[in-house]
Amino acid sequence: MPDPQTTECDVTLLLEGTYPYIKGGVSSWVHQLVNRLPQWRFAAVFLGSRPQDYGGIQYPLPGNLTSLTTLYLFDETERSGARARIRAPRLPADTTARYACLHESLRAGNADVSDFIAHLDADDPLSEEAFLHGEPAWRYITEAYEANATEPSFVDYFWTVRNLHRPLWALGRATRQLPRSRLFLSPSTGFAGLLGVLGAQAQRRPLVLMEHGIYTKERRIDLMNANWINDAHDPLQGDATEVSHLREMWIHFFQILGRLIYRHADPIVSLFETARQQQIRDGADPARTRIIPNGVDVERLARLRRAAGTEPPPVICLLGRVVRIKDIKTFIRAAQVLRQRLPGAQAWIVGPEDEDAEYCRECRELAQALGLGETLRFFGFRRIEEILPDVGVLVLSSISEGLPLSVLEGFAAGLPCVTTDVGACADLVHGRGDEDRALGDAGAVVGLADHEALAEACAALLRHPATYARASAAAIRRVERYYDQRQMIDAFDRVFAERIGGEGRP
Repeated sequence: MPDPQTTECDVTLLLEGTYPYIKGGVSSWVHQLVNRLPQWRFAAVFLGSRPQDYGGIQYPLPGNLTSLTTLYLFDETERSGARARIRAPRLPADTTARYACLHESLRAGNADVSDFIAHLDADDPLSEEAFLHGEPAWRYITEAYEANATEPSFVDYFWTVRNLHRPLWALGRATRQLPRSRLFLSPSTGFAGLLGVLGAQAQRRPLVLMEHGIYTKERRIDLMNANWINDAHDPLQGDATEVSHLREMWIHFFQILGRLIYRHADPIVSLFETARQQQIRDGADPARTRIIPNGVDVERLARLRRAAGTEPPPVICLLGRVVRIKDIKTFIRAAQVLRQRLPGAQAWIVGPEDEDAEYCRECRELAQALGLGETLRFFGFRRIEEILPDVGVLVLSSISEGLPLSVLEGFAAGLPCVTTDVGACADLVHGRGDEDRALGDAGAVVGLADHEALAEACAALLRHPATYARASAAAIRRVERYYDQRQMIDAFDRVFAERIGGEGRP
């Protein structure tokens, strides 16, 4: 690929933990977008944790993807190399006050990031070296701990503060290495969105934010379950249901980033109205928000439909990564109930298993403990063309979603879906307006973590051919009318032309 520094692209994609190294809904969306807009030149910047956390590239890179840059925010190799260069910087007397002023403006959501890159200079009071190893920063952290933290040890607090800040300097350095671009696009807030703000300001270019899920909400779920946060405490002391101070620090950090990114992005795109309203509550300007739903290749997936009147196979299938936010364990427990209601039925889990090895092991152990045997099968990643023709009902058991592509893909293949009541799933199954609802129910929606209801809804569809046929027909009508990928692609084509200047590609 050409050097990203020497070739200007039209759109730089800022991708946190997704394309092209991780399979999933956002990655599929990115691949779809680049492939379907060959008239635009794209560059991709992948943000990850550490190199060892990822495998190789998972997608064939399109010809109009002109460069791919990788950035690891918590790379221990890079950190150990930096230790040899540590020196004690000479800093002005007001440095501690400057730290306090910066953090106060960040908390208030009105920080000006336009001069962030200047602070990378080794002699700047806000440089990485000064903050991580200087005496004024030590004083500031100590004072903040004494004023605000009552629960964690100072050691745990100190390292949490350092780890919260460390990626910011990595992003600042990366800003100088970003491809020359006419527009920046991030599918999330968080670190990718912040890099988008820095790049857009440094190059005086627009930033478009496209949130597939509300990042701050999803990070909160992840952080509440994270075992790397050292906040163990005596269960006899305090309320065990309270969020620990260290977890709240991380949650608040991402909330601050979200507000900062909303201030600079235009437009701020979401997948459905409920998500747009959440963005507004979190600080987005309503005038800059808009909705562009996901879409799928209906024409291609229509070839997977079974002939009318064909009895559906007694197979329920979850398409998705084996990670906690997908609540695979509820699906596994539903498989046990379904076997009792519908002897001979099978439950399939189809999706990558390498993102959270510990959770995947727990899921396999649960299936074994429940004695599911051949009733439950883990397939790993498979092409949907290999799977959907042999599936009766598609299932989504997630505790958080946006507008899931897997449901749309199932609809296009003629499959009813049973989902939890998350994201836009109720709109997809039941419709989102009078005209849409008139198309009928394309399955069922159940509560979170309710494996009994999930299994009963699947059994009801598989037991009653007339109900199944009506749900299948509604699924096909809905995806054809509202969620064809051509509508989505055309919408982003217009956004790019509008923000770049109206003339589009030369």
